[in-house]
Amino acid sequence: MLNISKNRIKDLFPFTEAQSLVLSHPQQLGYKRVKILAWVIAFFFLLLFLPWTQNIRSKGYVTALRPDQRPQTIHSIIPGRIERWYVAEGDYVQAGDTILRISEIKDEYFDSLLLPRTQQQVDAKALSAESYGEKVIALQSQISALEKNNVLKLQQAKNYLENTRFKVQSDSISFVQAKVNYDIGKYQLERAEQLSKEGLISVTSLEGRRLKFQEVQANLIAAENKWMSSKNELITAKIDLNAIDNEYKDKVAKAKSEMFTAMSSQFDAEATVTKLENQYSNYQQRSQYRYILAPQNGFIAKAIQVGIGETIKEGAEIVNIVPANAALAVEMFVQPVDLPLIKIGNKVRFIFDGWPAIVFSGWPQISNGTFGGVVIAIDQFAGPTNQYQVLVAEDLEEEAWPDALRMGSGADGIALFNDLPVWYELWRQLNGFPADYYTQEEKDKTATSEK
Repeated sequence: MLNISKNRIKDLFPFTEAQSLVLSHPQQLGYKRVKILAWVIAFFFLLLFLPWTQNIRSKGYVTALRPDQRPQTIHSIIPGRIERWYVAEGDYVQAGDTILRISEIKDEYFDSLLLPRTQQQVDAKALSAESYGEKVIALQSQISALEKNNVLKLQQAKNYLENTRFKVQSDSISFVQAKVNYDIGKYQLERAEQLSKEGLISVTSLEGRRLKFQEVQANLIAAENKWMSSKNELITAKIDLNAIDNEYKDKVAKAKSEMFTAMSSQFDAEATVTKLENQYSNYQQRSQYRYILAPQNGFIAKAIQVGIGETIKEGAEIVNIVPANAALAVEMFVQPVDLPLIKIGNKVRFIFDGWPAIVFSGWPQISNGTFGGVVIAIDQFAGPTNQYQVLVAEDLEEEAWPDALRMGSGADGIALFNDLPVWYELWRQLNGFPADYYTQEEKDKTATSEK
């Protein structure tokens, strides 16, 4: 056993008759190992030429395809106090169903007759505005009457002015005539005195001439006084004419001032009516916000505000609702280095949490338990994690996604690209090159153009 003796048993008994000894012979064992190694090398060599589908993997989660179908939080528009709950977590609600009722906590809304009393204020101010409107109409009528009366008075004053002017002219002619008579009487008196001195006429005739001259002199003074009075009447007529116009302007200005004041009060009342109507509408709308309604069909997921009598602030979150019958999609995230490879319409395979799958990333044809998707949207900027969001919808040409799939479930996405040999993929991975961005058709076109 330790080969101490020089005698060899193989010299006495040949190994050819013992099959087990033949198989364990060192030369035969080495040949078998070489043969196995050669087959293994040949297998891996042939494996290098098998087709391999380039891909990138990314994590994501299930969401809704449309923004209005994603889980949302219902807020309270007004502050209040919770009075009653009408639903519980997990209940199905339809759009418009009442979730809970709250009461007012601000003292200006405590009045139970707030809406009727506000309506009374609106009606009172509307009547006030209508009264001011009637006053404006009355003042407009008054101004119109003043205008008509002023026209008549002005015409009357103008006629009187013309009559006075004619009277002045007539009196001036009478004055001129009296002056002529005065000159003639004076001349005749002087002749009579001369003739009396010469003794040609009697004293009686001379006295008659003197009396006649005094009468003519009196007529001259009377004519002059009358003419001066006519001129004074003319000046008075002009003054009256201007006074009528000034009086009319004063009355019209006063009436217009009152009219504009009434119009200002009317507009102020109408503005107050509009403000009160707006306030009434706000009160009416606010009363509807005391009931928190479901915005769409869905399931109550979580009640954030709980209990009875608890106060909530304006805009506070109350409950979470998950819309029903939402079209599902997967929101996955890719690295910036892989973003240029993603295009709208690319095929993606998913492994959803809770659904077992056997995956061969390079051979999707033999993978089992995966579900198909199609890229429909790519984000234009990176998020806080320096990754780009990609939205993938269900591929209608593939097997439908599970009915039990829910939003928020995890998803492992595998984006598929070109089919290439395994050796090329190994060479690309060892050199750190990205997946092929250009398709084979684009490569062929580039090669043709270079030729």
